[in-house]
Amino acid sequence: MKSAILEKDDVIIKFAGDSGDGMQLTGGLFTDEAAIAGNDLATFPDYPAEIRAPAGTLAGVSGFQLHFGSRKVYTPGDRFDVLVAMNAAALKTNLNRVRKDGAIIVNSDGFDSKNLRLAKYPEGANPLEDGTLDGYEVIKIQVTKMTREALADSPLSMKEKDRCKNMFVLGFLLWRYNRTLDATIKFLETKFAKKPDILDANVKVLRAGYNFGDTTETFTTRYTVRPATLEPGTYRSIMGNDALILGLIAASKKSGLPLFYGSYPITPASNILHGLSKQKNFGVKTFQAEDEIAAATASIGAAYGGNLAVTGTSGPGLALKGEALGLAVMLELPMVIVNVQRGGPSTGLPTKTEQADLMQALYGRNGESPMPVIAASTPADCFDAAFEACRIALQHMTPVILLSDGYIANGAEPWRFPKAADIPEIKVEFAKAPEGEPFMPYRRDERLVRQWAIPGTPGLVHRVGGLEKEDVTGNVSYDPANHEHMVKTREAKVEKIAAYIPEQKLESGHEEGDLLLLGWGSTYGVCEATAERLREVGYKVAHAHLRYLKPFPRNLGQLLNRYDKVIVPEINNGQLVRILRDKFLLPLIQYNKIQGVPISTEELYEFALQQLK
Repeated sequence: MKSAILEKDDVIIKFAGDSGDGMQLTGGLFTDEAAIAGNDLATFPDYPAEIRAPAGTLAGVSGFQLHFGSRKVYTPGDRFDVLVAMNAAALKTNLNRVRKDGAIIVNSDGFDSKNLRLAKYPEGANPLEDGTLDGYEVIKIQVTKMTREALADSPLSMKEKDRCKNMFVLGFLLWRYNRTLDATIKFLETKFAKKPDILDANVKVLRAGYNFGDTTETFTTRYTVRPATLEPGTYRSIMGNDALILGLIAASKKSGLPLFYGSYPITPASNILHGLSKQKNFGVKTFQAEDEIAAATASIGAAYGGNLAVTGTSGPGLALKGEALGLAVMLELPMVIVNVQRGGPSTGLPTKTEQADLMQALYGRNGESPMPVIAASTPADCFDAAFEACRIALQHMTPVILLSDGYIANGAEPWRFPKAADIPEIKVEFAKAPEGEPFMPYRRDERLVRQWAIPGTPGLVHRVGGLEKEDVTGNVSYDPANHEHMVKTREAKVEKIAAYIPEQKLESGHEEGDLLLLGWGSTYGVCEATAERLREVGYKVAHAHLRYLKPFPRNLGQLLNRYDKVIVPEINNGQLVRILRDKFLLPLIQYNKIQGVPISTEELYEFALQQLK
């Protein structure tokens, strides 16, 4: 019986199972197929903090959310059209976010008495049989059993065979959404090139899942999602940390400086270190330090020696780096500090997202210790944000903090990547020995920027250290008036950067009107989607998104005053909004969510609607 093919504008799928069920890989491979098909997309991986949480438990559920469509996709989506639940815990954790008419694909082998008990279902209750799923399209598949049957002749152990069951689900979904197996098989051939038995097993199970959909008469409907209309160019699907890596390398090449990355492993920043360590062909040097302080101070040493110096961490590591970053401010050396934020305080929620390090980035050092702060807004934007952070650091002789977060770092979207020739040069000049007079390391130009003197250069002997500098000479000074002068000079240098960054522009919407949604960081997608929905129902609404958090764009105050109301959504307890109120004395409205997950379009839309009414 030939299946009917229905067209959909967009689809939201959540893959969920144990942390060992391969849901991240399954979601990632389906994402690649969606990208190859030309869909716009956004993803949100969600996994437990434990390396291997107890199998079958609610705490051990790992998930991957994908939103793909033929129209512009701003977020991974609110409610799922499809939930793939590999066991009872995965269903229980995610059921409340499935649309009432949505599809639930379950591995019925994951609903035995043991799995139901581990998922905290009452004795004798089974959601597959007790009416819990009434109103949904429920597709029960004995995934574990059918995987084992497909691999009856395989030499793999039973444990190894069971690891292939995610490929069965992937194959079935590729059939359901009218996709080919080509890209997935190519990936498997590359990944398991030296393990032919595992390669053969995965491909066999993948085909079995596809054929199950194709030959089972109960499945009479398939779906297709047409390619999205995107700007002309060459695209690839990219995750935030990967884009950030490429942005740092591009800045290295465009500045002509070798890239040094000193870091200590910490979730969710660790794979920046892993990724850069593979780029020695670009002259990248990576250093896995013994702790966060060593990572920061090693990077300061690299900056002193004339490198493009970068250190990376998450919130707890930024706290540990604080004293060293004060030294970088005192020395006035160029350096980029990447903070991929996560839930806190302390160890907090290490695998969940948050925007709660803004105050720490701005003020989390002893003394008056100003430095520029910029934020990436989407996975693809990490490339541009990293490049810009390097430009500001190098051209203004200052450490710069670059904020990302777990949502951006691990999420993915299509990226129209630039040609090398279209990326601007970053002009860097080192100090030259003056003729007939001593070198003055803290003599400044019109931007209040001092020269970058490379140690060992004849005629450029100068003093470095954390003690206060005498203006111009750089000698140690305890003079009270000089200290105040230097504090105000360092602050003024950072504020002058506002003249060398773009004015704040709208992402979309009316130039003035009822409401402005003002966001930063990973709230970009939800702000854009919400503003679009509000305009559709007749309100004059705009969306602006801040990249530059210190200094603010020079026209920001004027922009804010053009709207009757301004809402500032943040995944924290209200940090940017306090800074804006302090600076512009405006009655801004805050919207905050601190649950380790992104703000949904549904909830921000309802909140904004209440404010407008």
